[in-house]
Amino acid sequence: MRNDLILLCLAYVLSQFFRAFLAVLTQVLEADIGATPADLAFASGLWFLVFAAMQIPVGAALDSIGPRRTAAVLLLVGGGGGAALFAMATAPIHVVIAMALLGVGCAPVLMASYFIFARTYPPARFATLAALMLGVGSVGNLIAAYPTAWAAETIGWRATLWVLAAISSVIAMGLWAKVQDPPKAESSEQGSVFDLLKIPALWFLFPLMFVNYMPAAGIRGLWIGPYLSDTFALDTGQIGQATLVMGVAMILGTFCYGPADRIFGTRKWVIITGSLTGAGALACLTVFTDTGSIQSILMMSVVGFCGAAFPVLIAHARSFFPEHLTGRGVTLMNLFGIGGVGVMQFGSGKLHNAIAPTDSLLAYQTLFGIMAALILIGALIYCFSQDRMD
Repeated sequence: MRNDLILLCLAYVLSQFFRAFLAVLTQVLEADIGATPADLAFASGLWFLVFAAMQIPVGAALDSIGPRRTAAVLLLVGGGGGAALFAMATAPIHVVIAMALLGVGCAPVLMASYFIFARTYPPARFATLAALMLGVGSVGNLIAAYPTAWAAETIGWRATLWVLAAISSVIAMGLWAKVQDPPKAESSEQGSVFDLLKIPALWFLFPLMFVNYMPAAGIRGLWIGPYLSDTFALDTGQIGQATLVMGVAMILGTFCYGPADRIFGTRKWVIITGSLTGAGALACLTVFTDTGSIQSILMMSVVGFCGAAFPVLIAHARSFFPEHLTGRGVTLMNLFGIGGVGVMQFGSGKLHNAIAPTDSLLAYQTLFGIMAALILIGALIYCFSQDRMD
C-alpha cells in the first residue's frame, strides 16, 4: 500500500477511536466531572452530527483542492485541538465542545481515501478497497475498548487524551507531507450536491444508508457501557472486554462484506440479508434484555457484524455518480450514514432520560426495539433499488 494511504489509514484509526471511546469512559467521567450517560449521549451525537454536516464542505474540497490539504488541516485543528481540549475538561460542556471539534477533525479522512480509490483504481475494486480501509482502520474501534479502559485506569484519562492529541497532530503533519492528490476529473463541468439529489436511483439507497450504521455505532460507541453496567453490574474492565468483542465483530463484518458483492454477483441482496439478520439480533436484545450478559454481548456483536455494510452501500451508490462529482457523491452518502448515528444518539439520550428513572430495563428495550424497526423500514425501501454492479 502507498505511504499516503497508510497515513490515511492511521488517521482513520483515530476517527474510529474517537467515535467509540466514550462508552469505556462512562464511569470515570461521571465520577471526575459529573458527566451523566445523557451528557455523553449528547456529546457522542454531536460528534456524529458535526461529522455529517462537514461532509458537504469536505466533498467540495476534495473535488476542488484535493485530499492532501483537506485531510491534513482539518485533522490538525479538529483532531489535535479537540483531544487537547478534552484532556483539560472540567465540566460536561467541555466534553461536548471537544467532541464537536473531534468530529470536524475526523470528517475528511475516510472520504479522502475513498476519493483516491475512486479516481485511481478500477471501479470493480472500489468495494473491496473501501472495505479493506474500513476494516484495517477499525482497529481504532478495538483500541477504544479494553486498551483504553486499561490506559484510563493506569495513567488516567487525561494523560491518555494528551497522548492522543500528540498522535493526531503528528499524523496530520504526515498527511500534509505525503498524501498524493489524484489528477482532477477531465470533465469541465462543476456541478453540485444538488445534481446528485436529482438522481432517482439514489433515493432508494438513502434511507438504508441513514439507518444501517446507526445501531452498531450507537451501541458500540455509547450504549454498550451503560447497558451492561445498569443491567448486569459489569465494571469498567469487563465493559472494555465486551466492547473489544463487539469491535472485532464489526471488523470481521467489514472484511466479509467487502468482496461479497463480487462473490455473489449482487450488492442489493448481500446488503438486504445482512440488514435482516441485524434486525433479528436487535429484536432478540429487545425481548431477552436481561437474560444474561454473554447472550447480550453475542447479540450486540451480531449487530456490529451486520452493520458493516457501509462500504458496499457506498460502492452501490458510486455506480450512479458522474466522475466529476465523485468527491461530493461519497461524502453525501457518508453524510447520511453518519448523520443517522448522530440523530439516534441525540434521540436515544433523551429517550433514556425519560424512561430510565422509573424503569431502566424498559429504557434499553425501547432503544433496541426502535433500532430494529428502523433497520426493517430502511431495508424495505431498499428492496425497490436497482441492483447495479460495476
